[in-house]
This record gives sequence, structure tokens and C-alpha cells, in this order.
Amino acid sequence: MTETNLTDQSGNNQNFDLTQFYQVFFEEAGESLAGMEQLLLDMQVDAPDDEALNAVFRCAHSIKGGAATFGFEDVTSLTHVMETLLDKLRRHEIALNTRMVDVLLASGDALRAMLAGHQGGTESPGDVQGLIDTIQTFDSDGHHPSGAAASGAAAAPAQNERTMTLLAGPLAQPDLADDLLTLFKEVGGLGRLERKAPLPGQDEHTVRFKLVTSTDDDELMDLCCFHVPREQLQIAPWAESESECGYGLFEAPVARVPVPPAPAAAPAVAPAPEKAQVGAVETTIRVPVEKVDQLINLMGELVITRAVLAQRAEKLELGAHQQLLSGLADLERTTRHLQDAVMSIRMIPMAVVFNRFPRMLRDLASRLGKQVELKTIGEATELDKGLIEKITDPLTHLIRNSLDHGIELPDERIALGKSPQGRITLSAQHSGGSILIEVRDDGKGLDRDRILAKARNNGMVLPDNMTDQDIWQLIFAPGFSTAEVVTDVSGRGVGMDVVKRNILALGGSVSLDSAKGAGMRVQVRLPLTLAIMDGMTVGVGDEIYVLPLACVVESFQASTAVVKTLAGTSQVVKVRDDWLPVVALDAVCAVQRTHAEVTSPPIMVVVASEGHRVALLVDELVGQQQVVVKNLEANYRKVQNISGATIMGDGRVALILDVSALAQPDAR
Repeated sequence: MTETNLTDQSGNNQNFDLTQFYQVFFEEAGESLAGMEQLLLDMQVDAPDDEALNAVFRCAHSIKGGAATFGFEDVTSLTHVMETLLDKLRRHEIALNTRMVDVLLASGDALRAMLAGHQGGTESPGDVQGLIDTIQTFDSDGHHPSGAAASGAAAAPAQNERTMTLLAGPLAQPDLADDLLTLFKEVGGLGRLERKAPLPGQDEHTVRFKLVTSTDDDELMDLCCFHVPREQLQIAPWAESESECGYGLFEAPVARVPVPPAPAAAPAVAPAPEKAQVGAVETTIRVPVEKVDQLINLMGELVITRAVLAQRAEKLELGAHQQLLSGLADLERTTRHLQDAVMSIRMIPMAVVFNRFPRMLRDLASRLGKQVELKTIGEATELDKGLIEKITDPLTHLIRNSLDHGIELPDERIALGKSPQGRITLSAQHSGGSILIEVRDDGKGLDRDRILAKARNNGMVLPDNMTDQDIWQLIFAPGFSTAEVVTDVSGRGVGMDVVKRNILALGGSVSLDSAKGAGMRVQVRLPLTLAIMDGMTVGVGDEIYVLPLACVVESFQASTAVVKTLAGTSQVVKVRDDWLPVVALDAVCAVQRTHAEVTSPPIMVVVASEGHRVALLVDELVGQQQVVVKNLEANYRKVQNISGATIMGDGRVALILDVSALAQPDAR
């Protein structure tokens, strides 16, 4: 546990636990690593942008400073040599090349792993000395990171260095300011700090330092405040004597007060710089996901309570309860707006997923000897956080599949009259009440004959007149792969099957289209959220069931002339020119009927999923409403043909039917 000594206002010595700041550091370090990786991926190696190099340098410097403060020596060592290299690059002392970018990206991966190890309380994975040695080979001056603490500062140009006065105090125990000396020794590149005797007239509890640095004042304050409270720190131009210090240098009331027992001493400090005041206005806050989930659950309960009140209000006489009904109408409207606002909290832009693919494609293309450009569209399109987490793996496989199987080698593309660099397009857009994600490439596309031959070799019995769409669906079969050789990238036949199952489990669908020689397109359609959905409620006996509205095609009353009974008890119904299988919900859900009458003519609801359509036989259509989805498996157990549950306005529990399971042939 990392601790440092501080004093409270009464002058008592206390152990200050720095671990309380760990989470903030890990989050900010993760953001810095993500930003650094994106900057490196976008950087033009032949003509790097100076501002981009400065931004990468600042990311490494920020991580190094925080890691040194918390005592993460492995992180500090690696970031120090990275910082030295980046400093030479931004000052154009050495030229950037592709090998440097590769090593810096690998260093970012190593830092991410080390930080994860520190966060989880485990050992840092592996030895990074190899990376450090490699980075040092790029350093034309031969500096070694294990040199003096000031080596990082010495690398900066002399004209950027400035000599400043750093005042710490008033402190009940001035020796505590020596922690600042330790900080500057541990953090290379921060500058040089030397303790000086107080000037005449200076408060005896304020410690004066001479500071030589090229580091920004804000960064200095951010690091020093871990050892001395920010309100007890001042930075001013260097002065050898009191006459040189200028009017107002020691004028702040905090510097004239004796040892501060009074609580009023804390606010009496010099005003913060204007830049710091502007930066203090935060536009975002960090909130644990658990709190957001709790808020959404409470919002769901409020929606249910509102539905209960609305249903009971329908029985009231309008004239006698006008004010009550008006208030309930206002409550319903406000609750709807609140519900939309709360649900938007969990909505995250697709850029969170898209941003991880450029690095993956860069590394994979290098291994395969291919050239590829990734184009992303619709990064600002938002999706529920729960879906974002679960769709990442399927999209990763689809993109790897496009590069490995679809994009040709540069020589092959040139021979075909194509650009040697292939293109993979990843897009996202809202479509109705769902989100449509598309992965498209301009590669070789799917080979119809090759897929058919592979399927028959695997023992599949297939008709000769299969359509292209039916053949494309074969690649989603378990164990199916058209790869000639099994590699560490693909070829085992477990990818596309898992992709489809994962997407279906999220209530989505996946479709595929291809043209030989022109490329392939995979479309994934997902609901915007798993927490609330629009549904159609149907009655079967005394039970109420909910059908996802997105799966409902139509409903009708079927005459006996269009309903036929096949061998056994199976029934089909003619809908226009198609014969659809009939699924009786009372039999599937084992509904115990309390009355013998059956609706005549029967009511049927046509639903579609995964290209299959079936007609569900129900007793009545209750209505259409928005329902709050409850996880039945987490609260009870998994039930066949049921995907979840909800609470209706009258307090009854209604089960949400799993349309994808009901539409499968083995469900009938």
C-alpha cells in the first residue's frame, strides 16, 4: 500500500493512503494509452505531424508522472525511455520510421498489461527489458534511462528551461516538503529541485525551493499536490533576494499566517491562475456502471407503477376525478421523458468499438503480407452499453475474416486490375427501432461452387437448385470453413457459427451477401437496448404473453379453408401464396385452460426470425405497449421458448416469448 505523510490543520501527523487515487489514475492512464495508440496509427511516417508527436509525448509523460507518484517502477522505466525517444522525434533530432511506430505500439500494449497487473494486484506480465533495449537503439545520443534523474530534463532544449521559485507552506512540519525532492529524483524529466534558505520576512513554516524545469506549471502542480496540498503550493519567478522577488510574491495571506490552527486559513490562498479556473469546469463525470444499472432498474419500476396507476384510473369516473386524471396524464408524460433520459445514459457511441480495429488490422495485415485500409462510418451512432460489450467479439471475427479470406495479396489484386490496397468498410446506422451494423470488403467474395463442394465433402445433403442466399448461409454451419490450411488466424470452422449464435442471443439477426470477385457484405441488426422494448401482448387462456414487436409481421383471423392438417397433428396455414407452419402457443407453453371455448375463426400472429416465418395460434390480441424486460434466467432459471419476463399494469407477470426459438423447425 502506498502511503505518504501529511499533516491536518491541527498539526497532527497522518498517514495519507494514495491507493484511494488508484482508480482515477488507471482510468486516465487507459485513456492516455488509447489516445496514444490512435495518434500513432494515424501518423504519416514519412512526414509526421509535429502536434501529433507532441500529443504522443504528453500521453507518455502523463503516464510516467502518475506511475512514479504511485511507485509503479516498471511503468516508469518503460515510459521514461519512450519519452526520451519521443522528445528527440518531436525536436527532429532523429527521423521517424515504421519500426519505431511498431515498437511504440508494442510498448503501449506492455504498459496496458502492466497497469492491469497493478490494478488487479498481480505480478506484471513478462519482462519489458527487451522493449527498453530496442527503444534505446533508436536513441542516437545513447542515453540510458537509468542515468541521473535530471537526464530527461537535460534532453529538453535549453531555451525551454526556466528557473522558478517553488514555495510549499505554511506547514506544521516543514520537513514534510522533502517529499517533493524525492518526487523530482524519481520522475526523470520533471526538472531539478533544490531546497533554499528562506528569504528575510518569509514565514518560517514555508519552505523555499529553486526549480529548474521545462515542464508545464499545471503538470507540476498536479504531481506535487500528491505530497503537499495544492492550496499550500505557489510557483513564481526565481529571486535570489527579497528585493528581487517583486511586489506580491510573498503577499498571499497564506504565507504570513503562523502555524495554522484556524479553519479559516485554508481558503486564504492566492487565487488560482485563470487557466486552471477554466480547466476546473468539468463537462463529464465518472459514474460506476453499477450505479447506472441501479438507476435504470428503478426507472423500470417507475414505469411499471405508472402503468398500474393508469390501468386503475381507467375505471374512475372522468367528471368526478378530473384533477386526479389530469395529474396522472402529466405523470405519464414526465415519466416518458425521464425514461428516455435515463436510458440514454447507457447509450455509448460505436466509436468505442470501432477504435480498437485499426490497430488489430494493422498488425494482422503485416503478418499476412497484405495492404488494407479501414474506413469507418457512423462512429457517433449510439448503442446500449450491454450490447456494445457483447457485439465486440462478433465484429472482431467478421473483420478478421474479411482480411484473411476476402482481401487478396497485393500482387493478386494488381493482376485483377484492383488497387494493391484493399478496403474494409465498417458502418453503423439507426434503422427504425434497431441499429444496423455492416462489415463490407472489396476482396474476392464468396465462391459458390467451392462452398457447395466443401459442404458435400462434410456430408451435407444439398439440393442442386439452391439459391445464392441459401448457399451463403452454409458458412454459418458449425465446423464449416473454406480455408485450405488451419492457421492461428482462421480455418477451424468455429468462427461464423459463434458469431451467429452470439448475435441471435442478443435478439438480433445477421445476413450475408456476396459477389465473386467484388467482395462480401455482412449486415448485423440489433435492438438499441435490452432493457426496454416495444411488444405486442397476446392472450392464451388466462395467460398473457409478449411478442417483440420487431418480429411481428402481421395478425389475422384465419378461416378454416386456409388451415390444413398434415400427418399427425401438424398444421399449416396459407398466407397469400405461402404455406406457413402453425405453432399453438397453448401446447408449447403448457397453458392450463379454464374454459373450453376456442376463438373461431382462430386468431394467428405471423412472426419472423432468421429467415423463418411461422404463424402463432393465440386466443386474443390484447394490445401493443412498451415493456420493461426482466432477466428470467437470473431471477429464476432458463425456460425453453421464453427470453424474459415483464410486469404488466395490473401487476401480473407476463412472459416474453423467444421468437427465434419458436421459429426453428424442431420447436414445432
